[in-house]
Amino acid sequence: MTKQALLEPVVPTPDATRPLLGELLVRQGRLAQRDLDQALAAQTEMGGLIGRVLVRLGLLSELDVATALCEQLGIPLVQAQDLPDEPLEVPGLSPDYLLAHTMLPLRHDEGRLVVAMATPQDAFLLKAVRLAAGLAVQPVLALESELSATLEKLYVAGDDSDEEGDDDAMLSGADSEFVEHLKDLASEAPVIRLVNQIISRVIDLRASDIHIEPFEDGLHVRYRVDGVLQDAEVARTELAAAVTSRIKLLAHLNIAERRLPQDGRIKNRVKGHELDLRVSTLPTVHGESVVMRVLDRASIRLNLEDMGFAADTLARFRQLLDRPHGILLVTGPTGSGKTTTLYASLAKLDSAALKILTVEDPVEYQLDGVNQVQVQAQIGMTFAHALRSILRQDPDIIMIGEMRDTETAQIAVQSALTGHLVLSTLHTNTAAGAIIRLEDMGVERYLITSSVNGVLSQRLLRKLCPHCKEAVVPSAEVLARTGLDRYMPAPGAPIYTARGCPACRQTGYQGRTSIHELFVMDEAAHQSILSGADATTLHNVARQGGMLTLYEDGLRKVADGVSSLEEVLRVTQDQGNA
Repeated sequence: MTKQALLEPVVPTPDATRPLLGELLVRQGRLAQRDLDQALAAQTEMGGLIGRVLVRLGLLSELDVATALCEQLGIPLVQAQDLPDEPLEVPGLSPDYLLAHTMLPLRHDEGRLVVAMATPQDAFLLKAVRLAAGLAVQPVLALESELSATLEKLYVAGDDSDEEGDDDAMLSGADSEFVEHLKDLASEAPVIRLVNQIISRVIDLRASDIHIEPFEDGLHVRYRVDGVLQDAEVARTELAAAVTSRIKLLAHLNIAERRLPQDGRIKNRVKGHELDLRVSTLPTVHGESVVMRVLDRASIRLNLEDMGFAADTLARFRQLLDRPHGILLVTGPTGSGKTTTLYASLAKLDSAALKILTVEDPVEYQLDGVNQVQVQAQIGMTFAHALRSILRQDPDIIMIGEMRDTETAQIAVQSALTGHLVLSTLHTNTAAGAIIRLEDMGVERYLITSSVNGVLSQRLLRKLCPHCKEAVVPSAEVLARTGLDRYMPAPGAPIYTARGCPACRQTGYQGRTSIHELFVMDEAAHQSILSGADATTLHNVARQGGMLTLYEDGLRKVADGVSSLEEVLRVTQDQGNA
């Protein structure tokens, strides 16, 4: 069966005073003029009805377009529950004809035949039905996806005895039929609507990640808000393949490949926000798990002063940035804001007077005046390969998205020794641990002491909701045991705990800030590194040199009323609260 879609009249509507469908949608505020222009350009290239183009581009749901079309044509919309359970026999209208043109007779109404149609604006089709049935025709609109499902149930079910075995047959080969089947699933209005709703909720929730996970009882959707996963809806199991295929189509991934992980990217505009979504798919026993990392260009803070730095830590960090050469590392686990800190650092530098080059995987945000290089490992463009090339570009400052291997680390060290300032990230839990990680990657100790200027370790800490945070006065025992007594502004001063209210969705927290520990390489640190000190010894040396630990910096946030003691303990529990 060839599907036909909604929704713009094939011939002009008889009432010339009515606006065109696209104009009506813009007037109603359902569609931006820029989106309509984009859809009209796409229609010029690929043809078809404007409603169909809008739905395919994901700019509107099928229901949105159908509602506007009903208003334009002055006809009612028939919902799925109003479609008949038994076929209405009409002489002259064969099931094949109804299936081919996606229409379904509903009833005889005062000498008229009421027909649910996907394209009731098609004057030629209306005339053909009137001539074939010998009756006056009263068209009503039904969603094409719902109408097609009902037609197949009434006229096709039972005719295809081997249809149940189609999935296995299609999976056995990468034939085009299977791909088309997945595309059809992904193009149905309920699926498009569900995916759009899932993505659009990230703006209201301020979520950083979307997790779509298939399990035996359904398709679970979870959002990571302020670093903590929150459950959302559970969709029907049968929607899993369609939802995954829809996301993979938007990310330009291979929808037929369901056995291997894939990575892609979606650029979308949601509620006035330009969103970049980094998409990762992973095969599991119940289907493909999808994670979308949300990069909201409007929300990124490229100002070091706004990122939660304590004044003394920020002053020392700026001194490291002002050095003409050497390596400055930012460490922490995934999702701790390392890349954002590096971007803010680059934004602080004078790109007009300096040649700044970055090597990233992926390029998350585009910075003015900065030459950014995207790693593409599949064609051999690795971090190491890109670094060797950009050194011939005569840069002053180089940012490496991540030091992942020995070769990259060694090139970074050589770059620092030859007069470049190198900024990069490492996945270690502490600032001192970065030095040991470099040793593990094969960098000689004397090269580390000659090239590394400092290491900044950071975490993201949830901030208390300003509407519901509750003041408590901690006991002297709690102050002494936690070390808070060193940072409280006055004896008897309160700290705050999370309570929960509608503004923060009962979590007690709203937004995040950063906590830091900055290990500046001094003579004592150099001597310890050269003598082969382990991470614990280096950590103690750094503390003797004036470094505050992540936990201690967190305690300052508690004393200032920014966060709670429970949150600091949760985030820094891997530090042993040292």
